[in-house]
Amino acid sequence: MTDRLLPQELVDKAEEVVAANRAAGRRIAVAESCTGGLVSAAITEIPGSSDVFEAGYVTYSNAAKIGGLRVSSDVVETFGAVSVATAWAMARGALEAAQADVAVAITGIAGPGGGTPGKPVGTVVFARAERDADPARIVADQKFFDEKTRSGVRLQAALCALDLLIP
Repeated sequence: MTDRLLPQELVDKAEEVVAANRAAGRRIAVAESCTGGLVSAAITEIPGSSDVFEAGYVTYSNAAKIGGLRVSSDVVETFGAVSVATAWAMARGALEAAQADVAVAITGIAGPGGGTPGKPVGTVVFARAERDADPARIVADQKFFDEKTRSGVRLQAALCALDLLIP
């Protein structure tokens, strides 16, 4: 019996993230939208995560992305909240705000509503920004999770984001 509220696969992945970043001497930050803090919760579930986890930002609304992470309103208006451009700006904003070594951003449509033909429910965009990174290490990607539930989309997005935090 465990006292954890989170799915074991999420906790296991977060444990891997904490251990790998501790070994690499890296501080990490997370900017979350559709996952609503799930990635941050998973990381902080791990004892000793304070060795590597600097900050988590839940910027669910466009106003929070713009005000809290300094995402340009032009980026959000031009490309939308669920876009590579916005995810990249969120990751850069978290990296700078937290003074971390690496940051991951997640923005998407978890459902059950909110999807469009161009961006259906299950569309999630990720970006990773690293301080002083080689341009070849820049990561931004859009994925589609064909999950049946909101919690399923959020879980898959959180697992993917955690993968991006492994050096």
